[in-house]
Amino acid sequence: MVLEGNPEVGSPRNSDLRHPGSQGSCVLSSPGEDAQPDQEPIKYGELIVLGYNGCLASGDKGRRRSRLALSRRPHANGVKPDVMHHISTPLVSKALSNRGQHSISYTLSRSHSVIVEYTHDSDTDMFQIGRSTENMIDFVVTDTSPGGGAAEGPSAQSTISRYACRILCDRRPPYTARIYAAGFDASSNIFLGERAAKWRTPDGLMDGLTTNGVLVMHPAGGFSEDSAPGVWREISVCGNVYTLRDSRSAQQRGKLVENESNVLQDGSLIDLCGATLLWRTPAGLLRAPTLKQLEAQRQEANAARPQCPVGLSTLAFPSPARGRTAPDKQQPWVYVRCGHVHGYHGWGCRRERGPQERECPLCRLVGPYVPLWLGQEAGLCLDPGPPSHAFAPCGHVCSEKTARYWAQTPLPHGTHAFHAACPFCGAWLTGEHGCVRLIFQGPLD
Repeated sequence: MVLEGNPEVGSPRNSDLRHPGSQGSCVLSSPGEDAQPDQEPIKYGELIVLGYNGCLASGDKGRRRSRLALSRRPHANGVKPDVMHHISTPLVSKALSNRGQHSISYTLSRSHSVIVEYTHDSDTDMFQIGRSTENMIDFVVTDTSPGGGAAEGPSAQSTISRYACRILCDRRPPYTARIYAAGFDASSNIFLGERAAKWRTPDGLMDGLTTNGVLVMHPAGGFSEDSAPGVWREISVCGNVYTLRDSRSAQQRGKLVENESNVLQDGSLIDLCGATLLWRTPAGLLRAPTLKQLEAQRQEANAARPQCPVGLSTLAFPSPARGRTAPDKQQPWVYVRCGHVHGYHGWGCRRERGPQERECPLCRLVGPYVPLWLGQEAGLCLDPGPPSHAFAPCGHVCSEKTARYWAQTPLPHGTHAFHAACPFCGAWLTGEHGCVRLIFQGPLD
């Protein structure tokens, strides 16, 4: 059955993983070390799903949540390429019958397949992400709909792969994290069928792309006050970087980008065709505001006693503990075209232009009139600046630099479209700038 074997098939970077099993992401000891009960886990980083503002609508439960920390496991479960075999396609299922052997199968034709076997790598930990709820998936991700709606249950229309991608983290400093398209299934295999984009590399190895692809964007200047959006790229099964295909599922791959890598940086975005994840490093999270800081900013804003220019009532941002249900009586509302903040009132309706269209009584601009909600997912913020800007048209509030960064960051949508969206709810941004500076009126006394 085996026509060719090549033990030099790849380097540890072109690696995949053993089953993570049902273990969580918080683990600590490295090879040869005993886990200390009072020792803090070594955190590799955190993944944050855009569009949930800190928690799933149904609550964060187990592996299905809006945010997951990846930490060093008690025992390494990474794998790396070992041997490549050329075999007859009808014999693939027999060759892959060993569940303890991780492998990637490339079907080249009805009569010819290539199988790359993987071996244990004691230097890496592997984490798998996808729509499947099977135990080998560490982070269960479902589709996030534009506008803040989310399909949190199983969906036949989902475009996210059951085994979407995998992340390998070095167990030793500097704890580098690398992303690869596709994850291993319950049989420890990855299958790239006859219709999948696949090819032989110049050095004789194999590589390929998943059906809807895994896209990554690294921000220019890191994820900080000086950040700017980078360029979206596609990551292959072996972790190589390519320009985007003409459409999301096209069979023709993009061009290899040799001077870029699959190493995740602070602020890297990972798009799984249905959900977008943000990668934050431990060092980056130290620069982000904490929940205590966000709460202090809310209390400080309320202590300023902003007033409605029409009703002269005092406005106040509600506590996040009450959740986002119906707006509170003191909830601030904003005209998103001009930024003037009011309390809720029925003045200035322009229903001929839309159900939410109102005319601002201060400047007469007509546009959406929506309640303001504070952004509560601190990991999405570039800086701890005051909540001075709101996204249009959803009304989520954050600092100026955070608002301007996300307003100019195009996120993938569908097969080849890109839209800037609110990171807190996923609503597509509108208007010239996608966000507006808030104009509060202080108390008259």
